[in-house]
Amino acid sequence: MSVIVVGFGDEPLLEACLVSIVDQVEVGDEVVLIDHGITDVPSVAGVFVITPSANTGFGGGCVAGVDASRGDVLVFVNSDATLRPGAIAALTAAVADPAVGLAGGLVLLPGEPEVVNSAGLPVHLTGLSWCDGYGEPAAGPYLQSRRLASVAGALFACRRDTWQLLGGMDASYFMYHEDTDLSLRCHLAGLDVVLCPTAVAVHAYEFSRNSDKMFYLERNRFLTVLGDYPAHLLRRVLPVMLALEPLYLVVAIRDGWAHEKMRASWWVLRRPARVRARRRRVQAHVRERHALDALLTPGISQTQLPTPSGVPLLNLAIRAYWRILGPRSLRPGFAAPGHRPSVNVSVRLAAFAVSAAHPPREPTDNG
Repeated sequence: MSVIVVGFGDEPLLEACLVSIVDQVEVGDEVVLIDHGITDVPSVAGVFVITPSANTGFGGGCVAGVDASRGDVLVFVNSDATLRPGAIAALTAAVADPAVGLAGGLVLLPGEPEVVNSAGLPVHLTGLSWCDGYGEPAAGPYLQSRRLASVAGALFACRRDTWQLLGGMDASYFMYHEDTDLSLRCHLAGLDVVLCPTAVAVHAYEFSRNSDKMFYLERNRFLTVLGDYPAHLLRRVLPVMLALEPLYLVVAIRDGWAHEKMRASWWVLRRPARVRARRRRVQAHVRERHALDALLTPGISQTQLPTPSGVPLLNLAIRAYWRILGPRSLRPGFAAPGHRPSVNVSVRLAAFAVSAAHPPREPTDNG
């Protein structure tokens, strides 16, 4: 078994994180720390430190950690998360089931009484994801094993053969949304994604905004929708994207990150070949093309940030649309009458949908 931790910059909680891991590993296990420019790397016995020549982001760091390790089970822990006793053993047991591809832990916020940071991530039709149960007491449904749309990257595990089957995290994401993308691809590969509530971490989490974060969140959301959704699903999501992206822009203007949203849209629009190439790679490995049909949620229910007053009414409308015209209304293999656009056309239309409300201005090229 191998535990992978990626660190960057000032990491005041990293030593506590590593100690909580080392206390749980057994003979033959390994702990790998990827140093992406940690200000002060703690010296913890039993931790193997790798310092890449460049910062490849969270996804790239996880890939580097896996490549440098040899365990049959891979456990990923955020550098500001501290594991409760038994967390690693619980995750290892969960992914021993060959039907399970990814197992996520229950992540709590520090302090008393115990409060949920994340019990997995719901995934919206438009690719948004958020922490399930955020701010709720750590009780009841959050202590039950269940199927998830997505694990939270703060604490999860998989077998090495699953990682290899999925091609690992997409290092091109650099940071944010890698956990959602990996989870959706896991579902599409025909494997389950589950919550393991007995694997607990306390995460010193606080939501914050900065220009890079908001850019990557938006860009990677678009890449996930355009790359991961099978053609039948992408076609039905397009009207929802067209309806909601202008409203997302209003929220971005309100909260001061409209420029980053436009940058993300412009990045996608300028790279159609790259978007199509990624889609071809992902779709070539899809085994269960209808795996996401009932998995995505048409309603936004996040509790981390203020939501506009019209969201409940909007959720009703989107849910009604999805009940009538969503892919679950069609039998697998049944084609609805009428014109069926090609995948490439769907990708181009979706790229237009995410940017129609905000034509680009003074683009910034981030590679």
